[in-house]
Amino acid sequence: MSWTFEVTPVDHPDAAQLLREYLDEIASRYYERQVGEEELDDLLEKNHSRDMVPPTGAFLLAWRDGVLAGCAGLRVMTPEITELKRVFLRRSERGKGGASLLVAAAEDVARGLGATTIRLDTRSDLVEARALYTRLGYDEVEPFNDDPYAHYYFAKPLVQALSDRV
Repeated sequence: MSWTFEVTPVDHPDAAQLLREYLDEIASRYYERQVGEEELDDLLEKNHSRDMVPPTGAFLLAWRDGVLAGCAGLRVMTPEITELKRVFLRRSERGKGGASLLVAAAEDVARGLGATTIRLDTRSDLVEARALYTRLGYDEVEPFNDDPYAHYYFAKPLVQALSDRV
């Protein structure tokens, strides 16, 4: 099984498709019903990802064995802090090790954007996401925004202490 990751313009058709799938799943799960197409269009506009382009961020696409599998977005919040957003794998690609690799690839891109810390927020119903981030070394932190849909906040340093490198 081979995973590859590439920074891609957020308006690329593959990126747009995965963002739509991501928001469809997230919103439907939250509302406990399938969201309609108009509702999804509205959510995409309200939760746009247009700033996930260098130098204000980045958007990654993931492929498994050449098949489009998922995405992750980054937003530069300050010169030292980048926020991880829109982490998503298609259902058919889950459980194959891609989520950890996708987050690691996003962390590498965040380092390239100058970040020394990466942070994220997530909802209480996304238990799989919380477990993933904890497993990958993210620590729970105090809230850093007032997003009404965010219930948990995590952060991870992206640089090792000098004593850890020796």
